[in-house]
Amino acid sequence: MFLPGDTVLVAVSGGPDSVCLLYSLHRLRRLFRIRLEVFHLDHRLRADSGADVKYVRRLAARLKVPLHLRVAETRPERGESIEAWARGERLRAMHEVQREVGARRIAIAHTQDDQAETVLLAALTGLGLDAVSGIRPAIGPFVRPLLDITRGEVEAFCRALHLRPRRDPTNRDPRFLRNALRLKGIPSLERALGRSVREPLTRTATLLRDDADELARQGRTVFPDVCEQTSDGADLAADRLGQLPKAVAARVVRLAALRIGGPSATKEDVDAVLDLAAGRPGRRRDLAHGLKASRDKEYVSLSRSSPESRDEGERDGRPGRTV
Repeated sequence: MFLPGDTVLVAVSGGPDSVCLLYSLHRLRRLFRIRLEVFHLDHRLRADSGADVKYVRRLAARLKVPLHLRVAETRPERGESIEAWARGERLRAMHEVQREVGARRIAIAHTQDDQAETVLLAALTGLGLDAVSGIRPAIGPFVRPLLDITRGEVEAFCRALHLRPRRDPTNRDPRFLRNALRLKGIPSLERALGRSVREPLTRTATLLRDDADELARQGRTVFPDVCEQTSDGADLAADRLGQLPKAVAARVVRLAALRIGGPSATKEDVDAVLDLAAGRPGRRRDLAHGLKASRDKEYVSLSRSSPESRDEGERDGRPGRTV
């Protein structure tokens, strides 16, 4: 996770998990030869969020670690998931600070309990293999050093050092699906089975992650033979796409959507594109997030503009496909 000389940005909310992470890395910093800096985002979702800021500021001062404080610049839209909004704000702010300080890693305090909840939540909501394979210990700049540590161990660590982390009351609100799983679902399941389910769920995630990685590798390998970038999107060779195993073809479609600047394609989007590839030319489908898909003689074309404007552009001699 770390290399000697790394600057590591530690995300600290003030809760038990992130306080444990900060103190652990602080005690190991000389062994790892890393430099720590603290990041905190005030979401302004609670009236007492300012108290969290003061607490994290005291922690950073006590440990003599630089603090980077950010305040959320927006508010959740009406009907928008508060959790999704908060996650987006954190990511935006963390990347901004990462660039400012030149940090190679951003340390996040996810634990084994978070992993178990993520796996079960993905399975219950039908999100597929990539989601059920859970939280990755390291991906891009993000590392999660506590991912094999239980929440009980985190609490014991804080007690042993006489630390008094902040407690976010929204984590006790069962209206949020993850909270309902944490507070009621997993404890009820463990009582019914007479055993812990957290460790088996995390083992399952590790095994499935290997399968997900292999399918992703196969998708990346065949991608250049199937997909060509265009001036306004991407073209997928219909015949080649149809010859691939569906699991691999789905990853090619998702990768194409990402390459043209869209978010990850939904299952419905993937099914629609594969259906176009298997069908007759001339059909079109509207996909999520403003993406369009259209089928011509050889290709399924993905774009963020209308198929009509693309056709007109090619007739006018403007650029079309480019390898």
